[in-house]
Amino acid sequence: MDTMKPKSALNNKSKLARTFQKVINLRTATRIASNNGICLLSSQPKVKEEFFNDHNKKKSQQFDKRHEDNKARQRAVLEALVAKLFAGITSIKAAYAELQMAQSPYNSEGIQVADQAVVDELKAISELKRSFFKKELDLSPQVTLMLAEIQEQQSLMRTYAITIKKLEADVDVKDADISLLNNQLEDSVSFNKSLEKRLNASGSLSMFDALKLSKLDVTNFVQFLHHTLRSIRSFVKLMVREMESANWDLDAAVKFIEPNAVFTNANHKFFAFESFVCLTMFEGFNFPHFSPNECSREQDKQSNRLFFDKFKKLTNVNPRRNLSENPNSSFAKFTRAKYLQLVHAKMECSLFGNLNQRKLITSGCVPDSTFFVAFAEMAKRVWLLHCLAFSYNEEVTIFQVRKNCRFSEVYMECVAEETLFLSGEFGDDSDGATGGGSGELRVCFTVVPGFKIGKTVIQSQVYLFPAIATTT
Repeated sequence: MDTMKPKSALNNKSKLARTFQKVINLRTATRIASNNGICLLSSQPKVKEEFFNDHNKKKSQQFDKRHEDNKARQRAVLEALVAKLFAGITSIKAAYAELQMAQSPYNSEGIQVADQAVVDELKAISELKRSFFKKELDLSPQVTLMLAEIQEQQSLMRTYAITIKKLEADVDVKDADISLLNNQLEDSVSFNKSLEKRLNASGSLSMFDALKLSKLDVTNFVQFLHHTLRSIRSFVKLMVREMESANWDLDAAVKFIEPNAVFTNANHKFFAFESFVCLTMFEGFNFPHFSPNECSREQDKQSNRLFFDKFKKLTNVNPRRNLSENPNSSFAKFTRAKYLQLVHAKMECSLFGNLNQRKLITSGCVPDSTFFVAFAEMAKRVWLLHCLAFSYNEEVTIFQVRKNCRFSEVYMECVAEETLFLSGEFGDDSDGATGGGSGELRVCFTVVPGFKIGKTVIQSQVYLFPAIATTT
């Protein structure tokens, strides 16, 4: 039989056990929370700490935001400052360009305006510098950037406008130069045509195309000699003109060629230059190919035919083209040798300022100058006359009259016809033009040598002076 316990006792025991269990659980929880750094025993301090932490965090975030805003604003102000500074520099460049443009051609008003613009911009930059160092910059970054951009673009447009004007001025100068060069080219072409016309003043050499070896006579030689002398005189005129352009003392040059010459007319000094050219070009005429080293020619039909074929082949050929295509031919060697002999290096340097033409000729090339073209044409005709002379069955010789010889109409021809009348002015009436009195004419110098074909004499051309002129 079980003993019955009272109900109240059981209930009390059970309540005590629960209370004790709560205390144990609370202590355990408190110890665990203390180990984690969290106090759970008091709920009110926990709420206050969380509130202050959140508040400090918000304050820190607000401070950081304000700091970032200030930095961004300062950066924007500096960017605006730099943009305004660069815009000012661009304006100064544009104003300086305008200042330079106004100086040529001279524009007083334009110079003053450009100078004031430079001064204004320098003042603005100086004021900007002062504000920066005193930290008194009061700029609206957005507005300043926009205004600086506008200012810079306007300055660039001014600079481009000035550049365009400068280029247009340069174009005008170039156009003027081109026009001048075109006029010079036209003058040169016209001069070349006139020169070519003078070189062929008596017509082209085509009149000798029908010439045959079997029908050669003295008349043919005299006719070709006439063509050759016209070419020589054209070259001499060109040479004298070049000497005048180079400021030569022509009187001193004449004295060098003919020291004792006495001229009755100042224009007769031209004959001294013609004499110099003729005697140089005809030197060696008696020898085949103008060379004394060549064997004397055989008087046979075969040698005559060879020279006549050369004459026919070269008659209507452009000499410059022939020299370019056949630099080793006898004619090319003759032309080079005569040029170097006639045109001294000092003379060429004086006329043309350098020796380029001489170097080209020495190396076998052909200059394209007007001077050399005229020389080549003259050399061609002298060479052809030489070939024609060696085409005759009879011997052809060349002679020169000695100075101070008496004038003889058989062997001589006076180049200045008015000189023939001087004997009558200085002599008695009984002496006449060919008398032996005080008005006797003497040879001053030979201008063109004479020729002898067989027994036929072709007169030399001489310059005369009256014998009385040497005694006064």
